[in-house]
Amino acid sequence: MFFKRLKEDIDSFIARDPAARSRLEVAMLYPGFHAIQVYRFSHWLWNHNLHFIARLFSQAARFFTGIEIHPGAKIGERFFIDHGDGVVIGETSEIGDDVTLYQIVTLGGISPSVDSHTQVNQKRHPTLEDGVIVGSGAQVLGPITVGKDARIGANAVVTRDVPPGVTAVGIPARVVMPRDKEHAKDFVAYGTPTDGCPDPVLRTIDNLRAQVGTLMERIDELENGQQASDVADTEQKQKKVVNLGEDA
Repeated sequence: MFFKRLKEDIDSFIARDPAARSRLEVAMLYPGFHAIQVYRFSHWLWNHNLHFIARLFSQAARFFTGIEIHPGAKIGERFFIDHGDGVVIGETSEIGDDVTLYQIVTLGGISPSVDSHTQVNQKRHPTLEDGVIVGSGAQVLGPITVGKDARIGANAVVTRDVPPGVTAVGIPARVVMPRDKEHAKDFVAYGTPTDGCPDPVLRTIDNLRAQVGTLMERIDELENGQQASDVADTEQKQKKVVNLGEDA
């Protein structure tokens, strides 16, 4: 079981990083891989109530790799951290299978660790479902859920749930639906938007321009109609004057 998971972790790095040339290179030189292996051991210690020793190992991994993964976090299979420096994963984070994180990503909490009413530890970090990609510098904050195969663009700040298969970009993050559903699950480095996922700000601007254009056309129609009505009224008055003159 251990060696099978180890092989899957190494293969996930080779599959998603074109710079990886061999399994030996990944095992020896990739800090993301080292951080994940230390996490799996420290998580085992954490689950056996050896909390201090578990934190000791996780802090040692943080010192050597620049990646901080709390041993209480739950992480699935084939997890991939590219480059890695500055990555922070909080205690109650939950990460599914085949998830990708890039450097300086934070899975952080924005609420107290203990509920003030029940005095029970509460979930305060995000859940990333299977196949999620989080671009460099992104901040995913709070007990939210990022749906399966969703993408978080670089430097986005996400504080609300993200539906499956979409891309969230910007500050605060805005969600766009991919036009091409067939390619929604394709791996995209750094979770950047593709042609099928237009920038939400530009899309909003385009919608506003279209609405303004429609309003301008309507105003022109009303003005033309008013002018035609004025001309008809003038002609009618002139005819009445002529008819009165003839009668006189």
